[in-house]
Amino acid sequence: MPKVAVYNIEGTVVGEVELSDAIFASDVNTHVIHQVVHAQLANKRQGTKSTLTRTEVAGGGKKPWRQKGTGRARQGSTRAPQWIKGGVVFAPKPRDFSITVPKKIRRLALKGVLTCKFLEEGFIVVENLALEIPKTKEMIKVLANLKIEGKTLIVTSEPDSIVDRSASNIPGVNITLVNTLNVLDIIRHDKMLVTKDALAKIEEVYA
Repeated sequence: MPKVAVYNIEGTVVGEVELSDAIFASDVNTHVIHQVVHAQLANKRQGTKSTLTRTEVAGGGKKPWRQKGTGRARQGSTRAPQWIKGGVVFAPKPRDFSITVPKKIRRLALKGVLTCKFLEEGFIVVENLALEIPKTKEMIKVLANLKIEGKTLIVTSEPDSIVDRSASNIPGVNITLVNTLNVLDIIRHDKMLVTKDALAKIEEVYA
């Protein structure tokens, strides 16, 4: 069983915890991870873009000039695509970009990225994040004590307004709950700072 040190907010090692082999020593299937990331990015797309075709543009009912005798090309409407204020050829229309991925595939990808994060030493466990007051300076101090730099994902087991407000103004630092943990967020961050309670919940839910 892999093990990881547990720190307090002062950066001191206060213990050690064993990690579940089912999550932190699983096979890393890059194809499955790519599939889930692709689906997540696709599901973020709104698909609301829309422009007008020549049948939807107002006006243009009158023929601009007679069919023959003018020396100019024949035209039937001023709303044809080649005209200013004309319609758009193959105009984009609202569509659904969402992709459905089976639950087992999502679970396998999540285990894979958690294993990668642990092997890269980017998985840090803290005993708790018990801050007395919501101050950005205090959270910056905690991250400095733990020697965490770069993009960091803080994972908590329950919503904590003090932690949220303390970390919300730090560039590159984001907060999530165990039940909203996903592959894309883990990949986008260099480090994961997980509370001990959150770790227990991750192993309970995803093992």
